[in-house]
Amino acid sequence: MKRMDISEKIFSIIAHVLLILFALACVYPLIFVVSSAISAPLAVEAGKIVLWPVGFQMKALIAVASDFEFWLSYCNTIFLTIYGTAISMVVAITGAYALSKTRLMFGRGFNFMLVFTMWFSAGMIPTYMNFVRLGINNRFGFILGLGFNAFNMILLRNAFTGVPHEIEEAATIDGATEFQILSKIYIPMSTSSIATVTMFFALSRWNGYFWAQWLLPYEAQPLQVYMRTYIDKKLGVDGSIDPEILGYSLKSYQYSMIVCSIIPIIIIYPQMQKYFAAGVNVGGVKE
Repeated sequence: MKRMDISEKIFSIIAHVLLILFALACVYPLIFVVSSAISAPLAVEAGKIVLWPVGFQMKALIAVASDFEFWLSYCNTIFLTIYGTAISMVVAITGAYALSKTRLMFGRGFNFMLVFTMWFSAGMIPTYMNFVRLGINNRFGFILGLGFNAFNMILLRNAFTGVPHEIEEAATIDGATEFQILSKIYIPMSTSSIATVTMFFALSRWNGYFWAQWLLPYEAQPLQVYMRTYIDKKLGVDGSIDPEILGYSLKSYQYSMIVCSIIPIIIIYPQMQKYFAAGVNVGGVKE
């Protein structure tokens, strides 16, 4: 076994220290939010929460759990995430498969137009006016209108480009159709990239706020929009409600909603993390 010299040992120590600090920086906000959600209301209002809970109360979490509109918006978010991710993946996979083919007529032009959309855009106001004129003011219209992402399609295109051409030729000789080649060869050989892009789309849908706020009606708005609207309009941003009467503070309720909203991500993300490094590397090597 090769021994490390002084410079390598110093680099290894610094790298491990930075990694630990980065991990703590990522974990601390989560611990702080959970602690604030279950701490005594006056401690939360006074800003006494640093890491661990001060006092204990579950009234804020119970109030969130009994809020019908909160869970309605939760269902809206789940609906938009599941169906939005599915539609986006169908568009991304089929588009990336076509663009990965050198035999595609005007392929260079299509690829240029795809990348061009990442450099230049019409702007926020023209985009909003276009969405309104197209009638993107319901769940299905919203899913279709925001179902395309150039960056994610480029990742999949590059991953598909890395599939050996000889395998496709052998399948073509055996009489395989384009759909069979895509479903039996390209998708199984690009699972890491597909899983990564799926997670990108799902996170984007789950955390979607801006366009959902302006395009969807109140009854169809997702969780992120509802959380902001509820705090601003119903509880009031001035903190005028006495926490002693409610048994919890405005901030406790706010943190409790955050805790409830991130539970699915905490459960799913670790299961998908193993695909991230491989997926991004495979999808980002080729141009």
